[in-house]
Amino acid sequence: MELIRNIVARHKQGEVIGVTSVCSAHPLVIEATFVHALRHDAPIVLIEATSNQVNQDGGYTGMVPADFRRFVEGIANRLGFPLARLALGGDHLGPNAWTSLPAADAMTKAEIMVADYIRAGFSKIHLDCSMSCADDPTPLPEQLIAERAARLCRAAEDAYAGHPADAPVYVIGTEVPVPGGAAEDLDALTPTTSEAALATLDMHRTLFAESGLARAWDRVIATVVQPGVEFDHMKVVDYRPEAAVALSAAIVPVDHVVFEAHSTDYQTATALRALVRDHFAILKVGPGVTFALREALWALDAIERETVAPTERANLREVAIARMKAEPGNWRKYYHETGAALDLQLQYSLSDRIRYYWPDPVIAVAQAKLFENLRTHVPPLPLLSQYLPVAYDAVRAGTATLDPADLIVARIGATLDAYHGACNPDA
Repeated sequence: MELIRNIVARHKQGEVIGVTSVCSAHPLVIEATFVHALRHDAPIVLIEATSNQVNQDGGYTGMVPADFRRFVEGIANRLGFPLARLALGGDHLGPNAWTSLPAADAMTKAEIMVADYIRAGFSKIHLDCSMSCADDPTPLPEQLIAERAARLCRAAEDAYAGHPADAPVYVIGTEVPVPGGAAEDLDALTPTTSEAALATLDMHRTLFAESGLARAWDRVIATVVQPGVEFDHMKVVDYRPEAAVALSAAIVPVDHVVFEAHSTDYQTATALRALVRDHFAILKVGPGVTFALREALWALDAIERETVAPTERANLREVAIARMKAEPGNWRKYYHETGAALDLQLQYSLSDRIRYYWPDPVIAVAQAKLFENLRTHVPPLPLLSQYLPVAYDAVRAGTATLDPADLIVARIGATLDAYHGACNPDA
């Protein structure tokens, strides 16, 4: 994928430049991403689906890879965003969705998934085989992780039938929590050592060559490492450049490869700029943008309580909490409080596991009613200033309307501003 390779090449030549990867399947997040890109004339939008969200079995979104592409392209077309500037990626592609199976069966399913992603036109593939399957040791040996990554790369290469210039690019490495973020409390993190980062690269390079994938190795653009950033339910571990000096320097002489930073959600604008400067040139954000979505929805719920009669209210917040408690499958392993403390986690945890519930039919009906109510009872500016000050500023500036969907898009756009500034510091 030339769009991404060009950015990586410019970074390797000394430009402080990067690309934001938005990992979300929520339509308003996707819309906000395109609106933001159009406003800033961004040369590329990179949107990624995870193996849990989208796979041949439907994932938790119910979409297979071809469905996800049609879904994203439909929003792009509606907003007038050029598809030539859109790149789709697959994140954590490996056996993660099938770890309850024996490794042989899980890897077979992972091969099918990766091939489906390629045939659907996804051009950036993160090969992640770090998770243990039912009959695997824990943790997996590094050699086995790399061998399985090479196996999935072979499946991807065999599935690709397009022009060589559009051949997929790959990301390797996995030194991050499993998809969805950390489940434990965190206080500090030690960055990946430079020795470990280079050893991962060397091992994958060797195994790719032994598997006849030398040309595919030329399209490996990044390796995932731990720069020392993470978040748990209520805290953020901020990037400390001084702790990552050796790691940052280690990637400089490595041809065509930069670092990809996961879990950059909630980092400050200053930290994000420092990450890109330090060669973490691909910044991934997922819960950070859906957290902004939830903030905006709760603000609209508060505005509804001020402007709509009790018998007519959607009560989205109450409905969503009730549905999460009725169907705890997506949070039970992560949230362990009770009573009011549990309510706090359900709504406000930085891991934002409420994002799995927005497609719930009962919640979707409540959200639609909330939007209908606020289109009938248009929020007055003072209430907008009180509950959604970022969207208030956008309305005053003429870049957003008072439509509830537009207000949400403006709130998400403010989160994306920090990423745009980090990846395009001279823009």
